[in-house]
Amino acid sequence: MTLAWVTGAAGFIGRHLVRHLAADGARVSGLDLGSAAGAGLEDVAAGWRQGSLSQPMLASLAEETGLPETIYHLAGGSSVGASLGDPYGDFAATVGGTAMLLDWLRSHAPATRLVIVSSAAVYGDLHPGPIAEEAATSPFSPYGAHKFAMEAVCRGWAASFGLPVVAVRLFSVYGPGLTKQLLWDLCGKLESGADPVPLGGTGEELRDWTHIDDVVRALVAAAPLATPAMPVVNAGSGEPGSVRRIAEAVTRAFGRDPACLAFSGESRPGDPFSLVAASGALMAGGFDWRVDMDTGVADYVRWYRERARA
Repeated sequence: MTLAWVTGAAGFIGRHLVRHLAADGARVSGLDLGSAAGAGLEDVAAGWRQGSLSQPMLASLAEETGLPETIYHLAGGSSVGASLGDPYGDFAATVGGTAMLLDWLRSHAPATRLVIVSSAAVYGDLHPGPIAEEAATSPFSPYGAHKFAMEAVCRGWAASFGLPVVAVRLFSVYGPGLTKQLLWDLCGKLESGADPVPLGGTGEELRDWTHIDDVVRALVAAAPLATPAMPVVNAGSGEPGSVRRIAEAVTRAFGRDPACLAFSGESRPGDPFSLVAASGALMAGGFDWRVDMDTGVADYVRWYRERARA
C-alpha cells in the first residue's frame, strides 16, 4: 500500500485529494493549520499534523508513518485577493514554506516524489488563446509571482540535489466545498434575492473551468512525471468558458432568470482576461476530463443549497 502526504490537507482541494487517494487504496497523512476532524477527514487520514509546516512536524510524521512515496504540496497562498491584502504573508507561505519542505526532502527523503500545486496565474495576461505548458510567463499579481517563484526554487533544488518534482498549474477549479470566488459569491447573491445581481468584470473573460473531481485525478496522474528536470503540467481541460456562461449556468440551476445578472464592466486587479490551457502532457498520457460545466455547476449548486439547509 502506497503512502502519500498532503500539505494543506484541510483546504478545499486538499480535502478532496485526501479522500480520493484513500478511496484508491493509499494510506494518506495530512499536514495543515486545521485539524483532521475540522476537515471531516478523521475517518480516512492515516496520520495528521496540525500547525504551521515545519521540519520538526515533517520529522514527527515520518517517525509515525514512515517516508511517503509522494508528497502533494498544496500549502501556501490560495488566491489573488488574499495575496493583494497580505503580499508578504502570501510570499512567506508559498515560497518560504516550499523551500523549507525541499530542504527536509534533500536531507531525509530524496527519493520522495514532490507534486507542487502551482497556478495558471504565472502566465499573466500574455495569451489570448490556449496556453501551452512551455508558453511565456509574466505574472502580474503577487499570487502569480509567488507561485512562479515557488516553481523556480523547486527547479533549482531539484536539479542540484536530484529531487523528483513536478509542477502542476491549476486553472479555475470549482466544486462542492469551495467557499470563495465567483460561484460562492454568486450563489449568496442569488439566495438573497438580489435583483439585479451585481458582478465584476465584463462577463466575457475566459477561463478553463475544471471540476474538483477531475482536478484531484489530474494531480495523481501527474505524480509519476516527477523528475529532477521538474516538468510543468497544465491541469486544464482546454475548453474555454466565459465568466458570463458559467454565471448564467449557476443562475439557471438556482431557478433564476440569467437576465438578472449585471456585469460592472470593470475587471478586478490582477485578473488576466484569458486563462485557458492547451492540450499538454496529461492528455498526451491519456488523461480525460470527465465533468462538463453544466454537470459540474449543477453539482455545486446542489451542494450549496444542501449546505444552507443543514
